[in-house]
Amino acid sequence: MQRNKGMAGRGDNDHNPILDEAKSSERDMSPSAAPGTSIHRSSSRPQLDLSKAEIQGNFEERDPTILLPNQSDDISHLALDIGGSLIKLLYFSRHEDYSNDDDKRKKTIKERLGLTNGNLRNYPVLGGRLHFVKFETHKINECLDFIHSKQLHRRDPYPWSSKTLPLGTGVIKVTGGGAYKFADLFKERLGVSIEKEDEMHCLVSGANFLLKAIRHEAYTHMEAEKEFVQIDPNELYPYLLVNVGSGVSIIKVDGEGKFERVSGTNVGGGTYWGLGRLLTKCKSFDELLELSQKGDNSTIDMLVGDIYGGMDYSKIGLSASTIASSFGKAISENKELEDYRPEDISLSLLRMISYNIGQISYLNALRFGLKRIFFGGFFIRGHAYTMDTISFAVHFWSKGDMQAMFLRHEGFLGAMGAFMSYEKHGLDDLMSHQLVERFPMGAPYTGGNIHGPPLGDLNEKISWMEKFVRRGTEITAPVPMTPSKTTGLGGFDVPSSRGSALRSDASALNVGVLHLVPTLEVFPLLADPKMYEPNTIDLSDQGEREYWLKVLSEHLPDLVDTAVASEGGSEDAKRRGDAFARAFSAHLARLMEEPAAYGKLGLANLLELREECLREFQFVDAYRSIKQRENEASLAVLPDLLEELDSMSEEARLLTLIEGVLAANIFDWGSRACVDLYHKGTIIEIYRMSRNKMQRPWRVDDFDSFKERMLGTGGKQPHRHKRALLFVDNSGADVILGMLPLAREFLRRGTEVVLVANSLPALNDVTAMELPDIVAGAAKHCDILRRAAEMGGLLVDAMVNPGDGSKKDSTSAPLMVVENGCGSPCIDLRQVSSELAAAAKDADLVVLEGMGRALHTNFNAQFKCEALKLAMVKNQRLAEKLIKGNIYDSVCRYEPPSVSQM
Repeated sequence: MQRNKGMAGRGDNDHNPILDEAKSSERDMSPSAAPGTSIHRSSSRPQLDLSKAEIQGNFEERDPTILLPNQSDDISHLALDIGGSLIKLLYFSRHEDYSNDDDKRKKTIKERLGLTNGNLRNYPVLGGRLHFVKFETHKINECLDFIHSKQLHRRDPYPWSSKTLPLGTGVIKVTGGGAYKFADLFKERLGVSIEKEDEMHCLVSGANFLLKAIRHEAYTHMEAEKEFVQIDPNELYPYLLVNVGSGVSIIKVDGEGKFERVSGTNVGGGTYWGLGRLLTKCKSFDELLELSQKGDNSTIDMLVGDIYGGMDYSKIGLSASTIASSFGKAISENKELEDYRPEDISLSLLRMISYNIGQISYLNALRFGLKRIFFGGFFIRGHAYTMDTISFAVHFWSKGDMQAMFLRHEGFLGAMGAFMSYEKHGLDDLMSHQLVERFPMGAPYTGGNIHGPPLGDLNEKISWMEKFVRRGTEITAPVPMTPSKTTGLGGFDVPSSRGSALRSDASALNVGVLHLVPTLEVFPLLADPKMYEPNTIDLSDQGEREYWLKVLSEHLPDLVDTAVASEGGSEDAKRRGDAFARAFSAHLARLMEEPAAYGKLGLANLLELREECLREFQFVDAYRSIKQRENEASLAVLPDLLEELDSMSEEARLLTLIEGVLAANIFDWGSRACVDLYHKGTIIEIYRMSRNKMQRPWRVDDFDSFKERMLGTGGKQPHRHKRALLFVDNSGADVILGMLPLAREFLRRGTEVVLVANSLPALNDVTAMELPDIVAGAAKHCDILRRAAEMGGLLVDAMVNPGDGSKKDSTSAPLMVVENGCGSPCIDLRQVSSELAAAAKDADLVVLEGMGRALHTNFNAQFKCEALKLAMVKNQRLAEKLIKGNIYDSVCRYEPPSVSQM
């Protein structure tokens, strides 16, 4: 097994017992990495023990898949569903929680918030990831190569174990007919035994889990419109599950482990594929589906209009285009098979079988009084015509009373159920807010391959991206080719003209890597979590979608330049920057064609996708140096600002503080307008200019209501807030000259303050890891901040001197910092860190600051407590759409607790 000597000294020649044992197995199937690879590692991520490391298998996550014998970051186990046509493989990789228990800030926060490790359930899958891959069954050797290359068969079959098993002792959970057919082959090639799981039980188990755990798992598809459906786990049962594989099974599901196969038909996917192959000479199922997209079934089907002279049969609700008899015209025309186009035959077949599946499903739902029918199986595979036809049949026969729904992970129900048959897997207790789906490069672009070809390391992945070609507006991915004398794990070529183009109705399954994060929670102060929708802008609207995708595309060159410069402009950084640009452009192109490709699309998802894509190519903090420079400049002028504030009356100070937050929010490197401003002046000059333009009334101006709440009215003193959560936005002037002085005002009134910041970098947003140093710098000039920071555990190791500011204002309220659980300019409050959730339980005020957290998301969010939303609008279209204003207008929106909570 070759070592990757180019990985910054990671390919040492020390003895490695695990890898040596692997080398002695049947044969070495692992591709070696190209020399000269340099991989940048995040300083904010755990430092991995890379001694004796070797590249192993493919790169489909944000970090390369590497076998680390001295690090517990192990692939644990897998499960398969081997059908007659396709193999569906699901495997789990374990990524430990490397949080430093010795972090004094975290210890202080946990103690103050009552958050101990005992409060968090001990999930075996903590920090793990679920990966979905498929292979054609007749290419089972490629599947075995894949398993061997990642050493999936060598792990203990329980996810909490990092034990490597001796050859011949492993067990793999498998369902489907292939569990019997290929048992000997698995034993011969991999040295493992197959433990066969009941197919029906796995199917139902997998469907139950996915419907309860994945927020946007189910969707409807009518007239080419995909709409995601939120399923309440408490109202899931009973339902009808229709699994369309080679044949069709119809199952009534009444609860966990409670199900019955109530019907079925032998006319299913195998019928379509078999007849299609005989009639069209197609070589693959996908080719047959692709033909149907170009077909016109009216040339071969007898329609109602053909019988009634082009007229509808309105009396019984049949339109002229309704199929009266599939293939009916063939009996009245003097034509041979070769006289009909294969495309038309394929579409006629597809509709004939789909209509019948839909009607039989409707009849069974009617029989048991069910309203919801879920369709799964690889016959569906996200194909628009198939789903439309089934949906039409169910809607037509039920007169709109029933709903056909489809599943994003439709082909993986059996594999998911087989995975869950492992004992103590820990998945049953997970909720939808604890799963995060990511879409690493390769997922959307390679036809039937979910994550693309197995890529050895970052260098190989970049090489793959460099082979992307652009033809007009179409982006095409390279297709993996299998050269002679290889195992099928390498070799690429530019695709033929039909290739794997990004089409709106491509048959590729758009599923990503499922990250299991049991420490995420729903923000407890949401007034109604079920009704909460984070995104303000509806990207299902084509105009809005096109605009925002264009904005992100136009911002891309500046972002790449900044990312490359953040790493010194090295050749390696330039190459990764180019690969990132190609990858993110391909994502945008796909979403332009198929907005629902990755689930329900919102601006928050788009911005998070960009940040994930940056991290995937090892740009972990592109704006690091810019943030440091702006922090230093802002801290230098903070003492003068605090002195100015302390000289004011209480009312004037409060207004100046809010003006300061709004003015400082102009510093946003995610806004093109703001980036242009930065070239025209220094940070202080821009801040002063922005402050000078802060004239009321603002576009949304609830300051008077907020002032009355803070200062009282008519001589009546208001009660102080107990705890305020301040969601901060950008580094530099935004947090230092805007939010910190506001936090200081709350502290001097005796209100506990929790600064809430990103867990991971995103543009120039400040992170929770950076805030303690910023607070320490500010505390040198202010006793209020110093005492509060000491109480909040932020100055444990900091050397601060008592400052000049406001010694007369004593406070016993602490200033704390918690991370929000995300790494995006926006925030979805259905998934926040356990730290933030704990801090929220005693909070009575939420302050959301910045365009991403207060406008793009959460502008319409309602809370159980008071809320203050502050932002400067730095996008003209958003200003017009949201507040009917203009760019640089300000928003100060104060909201009392939601009426339902009062």
